[in-house]
Amino acid sequence: MATPEQWLEGARPRTLPAAVAPVLAGTGVAAYFDEAVWWKALMALVVALALQVGVNYANDYSDGIRGTDAERVGPLRLVGSGTATASSVKEAALISFGVAALFGLLLAITTSWWLVLVGLVSIVAAWYYTGGRKPYGYRGLGEVMVFVFFGLVAVMGTTYVQAESFPLASFFAAVGIGALACAILVANNLRDIPTDREVGKRTLAVVLGEQQTRYFYAFLVAVAAIALLGVVMETTWLALVALAFLFPLAPALSIVLGGTTGRGLVPVLQRTGTAELVYAAGLFVALLVA
Repeated sequence: MATPEQWLEGARPRTLPAAVAPVLAGTGVAAYFDEAVWWKALMALVVALALQVGVNYANDYSDGIRGTDAERVGPLRLVGSGTATASSVKEAALISFGVAALFGLLLAITTSWWLVLVGLVSIVAAWYYTGGRKPYGYRGLGEVMVFVFFGLVAVMGTTYVQAESFPLASFFAAVGIGALACAILVANNLRDIPTDREVGKRTLAVVLGEQQTRYFYAFLVAVAAIALLGVVMETTWLALVALAFLFPLAPALSIVLGGTTGRGLVPVLQRTGTAELVYAAGLFVALLVA
């Protein structure tokens, strides 16, 4: 039986900045236009965190029962390591999705009912990333869905539930956050290319190959920087403070472009997650005080 500490590790807390960042950025945009609704921002944060934990447990379950986690480098896999039963990890994923659905429903009731559909699609997408008979994460589509749901949907949705509009600044912020969220997944999949190839998991990194994946990581960093300029044009020059995200990313870029493999790429995931959080926090503070 897994210990509470192992369940916490299995939830992959280091991935949680990817859930916090969209809410910070989206709320910052709403605050700039004097439309921030703080209790809704808090509820959006609960939804984002619950979805992220649910995705992590769902991936652990689905990859574990397929045997694709047996030789994986990185954080503890509960099912793959035999630390917890597949059924218990599946139950943890469903509970997390249930929490996300409950708070999402409350947001929809107080904002707009069509958000219920967005929430349902988000949960389905989270499950079928590695779940089901034909998981799209095994077919090179993981980065696309991360960009859509952890970038566009999460940031613009957070802004909408507060402002009930879609300012262009929210779109640019969503592109930047989505690009960095994708960069985290790209770094993860770059690390796992050898084991993913061995078990037939065709991630985008496997499809592109090692060198092109490294260039793709750098491209996503550039997209985030360019998107930030879009936010500046739509709001205030103070948003340039978010360029501080480049400080944790500079060493990460050096590691990726330098050809590091295996466990040597683990710090890249940590630094990219930190960079995404710095990017979002910079936008939040700048737009809040402007």
